[in-house]
Amino acid sequence: MPADFTTFPFFWLMSPVLYTVKSYRLKHFYWLVFLGFAWHATAQRNVLLIIADDLSPDYFGFYEDHGDTVDVPNLRKLMNRGIRFDNLMANPVCSATRATILTGRYGFRTGVGGIVGGQGGSNELDPAELTLPSLLKSYRPDIATANIGKWHLHQAMPVSQLKYPNQLGYDWFEGPFIGALQSFTNWTKYTNGVPGTVTTYATTENVNNAVSWLKNVNKEDPFFLWLAFNAPHEPLHLPPSHLHSFNTLSGTQMDINAKPKSYFKAMVQALDTEIGRLLDSLQALNRLEETDIIFIGDNGNTFKTAQNGDNKKAKGTIYQYGVHVPLIIAGPSVANPGRTSDALINTADLFATVLELMGDYSWSNEIPVSNPVDTKSMVPLIKNQATAIRPWSFCENFKLIPDENDGKAMRNQDYKLINFDDGHQEFYHLTADPAENNDLLQRTLSAGEREQYNYLCTEMSGLVGGVYCKSTIAVKEVEEDDFTFTVSPNPFDYGTTVRFDREMDHVTLSLSNMLGTKIKETMFSGKEWQLQREGCAPGVYVLQVVLPNGRRASTKIMVN
Repeated sequence: MPADFTTFPFFWLMSPVLYTVKSYRLKHFYWLVFLGFAWHATAQRNVLLIIADDLSPDYFGFYEDHGDTVDVPNLRKLMNRGIRFDNLMANPVCSATRATILTGRYGFRTGVGGIVGGQGGSNELDPAELTLPSLLKSYRPDIATANIGKWHLHQAMPVSQLKYPNQLGYDWFEGPFIGALQSFTNWTKYTNGVPGTVTTYATTENVNNAVSWLKNVNKEDPFFLWLAFNAPHEPLHLPPSHLHSFNTLSGTQMDINAKPKSYFKAMVQALDTEIGRLLDSLQALNRLEETDIIFIGDNGNTFKTAQNGDNKKAKGTIYQYGVHVPLIIAGPSVANPGRTSDALINTADLFATVLELMGDYSWSNEIPVSNPVDTKSMVPLIKNQATAIRPWSFCENFKLIPDENDGKAMRNQDYKLINFDDGHQEFYHLTADPAENNDLLQRTLSAGEREQYNYLCTEMSGLVGGVYCKSTIAVKEVEEDDFTFTVSPNPFDYGTTVRFDREMDHVTLSLSNMLGTKIKETMFSGKEWQLQREGCAPGVYVLQVVLPNGRRASTKIMVN
């Protein structure tokens, strides 16, 4: 779309009039008409967000070389027209990830941390949340909005909740309301709150519905379409034969149990085939070239189909296999297509990204101070104006009935800290150990590793509150054996007491943060010293005692 208004034929049509009309008011009128026309012509933007269900990047040969890939020609075409992002972090389950995209907020803010209606349970999304489609409608009421496919942010009961997608900003909702389908060929679809039974293959039906909706959108109106497939979520099955090339599979339950990965690949290939049909339909409607397309997975594969075969590091866990998902963005907004990016991305970032791709760069003015968002726009990456938008990415998992997988994780470009809700931590060097097999906290950290650990736990503390720097700091408790001391309470809220085993004379006590910055220092004589919290933010500190003869001892203390 031209950026220079003078390239419009309308400009050349009107320019003689503009330069010959003597009346200032009339000339001003023509300019307003012209500018209005030009704005409409250049502001036409559409976004199609495609969400695959339970899909890691490891079956895509263009992502990871596992030797067990599936042919997805339509996704490859998208990649040729766009950008492949290598470091998208989702939450490890469906509902929690969808809530981050819809609101731009982490789960600890929305309360959606697990599977709505699923094992362990999760809070439903508060219908009072400010959402992506509602902001789009506020920005431009003529933007057509639809959510077609899986919802999974509320239970289907009470019946009044079936209208929540519409209340949250969608003109049109059509799809299954809950998470997993019992059958892909016999399922319940809700259309703007009205239920009906569908026997068309679910992946095909989703595309049928999307194409029908697109045909009914006014060609002059921009659109935002959230298309959320159930595939390749279980139950594993054999899709219709014309959608895949796995013609040796029988489709029996015995065969599915024996070859789960083959059926998973057939489902992924069927998904790719139907995505191709959708893109062909957009082309036929003359809307493909004006549409930015975003393709993601919502969380990792289940252990049945995980390439790593590890049922402790798959969907439902905050290990990489549960939260590292594919992301491709293609379309007219992409500068220098065919690129890859290693920028750290969170699914919450899609919130700001879609708004700005649709032209709303002032969306942050609509965000209440009392409900902050966590989203960062990817548009600078898409336009090739930046190589990064955030220094770390974050994910979490928490349920109404807690279990061992609940926790929070934060990574930067090279390292990842996992803080489980049961109190233990794990720390990985992802660059060298992407499968997270070598927990660095099982040994003494090097100075560089300790610096990375301190950075991540401090950032996590600042984000969610609490203290995440724990007993992993390699600080010697006592360097000399001729005196000892204790600190109690530790951790502390308001103050703590340092007690020596003997009377001390003219010792120096200093308190430093984990970056080595000195916070307090005093000269002390006696057996007990009161350390007050004043001037100490929550976190981990090092208390050092130095004797007049230079002997010293140190220990770590924590401030809540």
